[in-house]
Amino acid sequence: MKGKQTIWDMVRSLTLIGIVVGGIYIFLPHDDKADPTRVVDYRVETITARRAAPYPLAAPVGLPQEWRATSVTYQKKDAHAWHLGFLDPDNQYVAVEQSSDPSAAYLAKVTQQATATGQKQQVGDVTWERWDGPKYDALVRAEQGHVTVVTGTASFEQLAKMAAALEFKKA
Repeated sequence: MKGKQTIWDMVRSLTLIGIVVGGIYIFLPHDDKADPTRVVDYRVETITARRAAPYPLAAPVGLPQEWRATSVTYQKKDAHAWHLGFLDPDNQYVAVEQSSDPSAAYLAKVTQQATATGQKQQVGDVTWERWDGPKYDALVRAEQGHVTVVTGTASFEQLAKMAAALEFKKA
């Protein structure tokens, strides 16, 4: 019957394919309410970065399980830039950023254009500078040879919780 197909044959074939696909969608289990956040384990990257970084690398210790790590990178060629991203219990973003580049350009990049408020915030026995921005707020701590920034969409209270959990270590 080659050459004798009609448009109706094509419509019937597409209808049959649609029914099969619809059946697969309906009968295969799927969870529309599942959290699509991809959680990462940052332990190995932390150990590796601590060996390579020229400064004591910051990573949180003892955060509750509701804090979910979502991203981790260490860029040696980019001024030894360390990034660790989290979602806090309120699903707000919190990032730990460190670099041997304490320039205004680096700080503007990681804080999404936040600016220094002139206010200080004590977290444990460490004093941080408060930065306020249109998108991210930040706690900034400049030290000899590097800068540490805790930034994100979370409140200053949540940023302070992250800052308090940070452990600074060199391998």
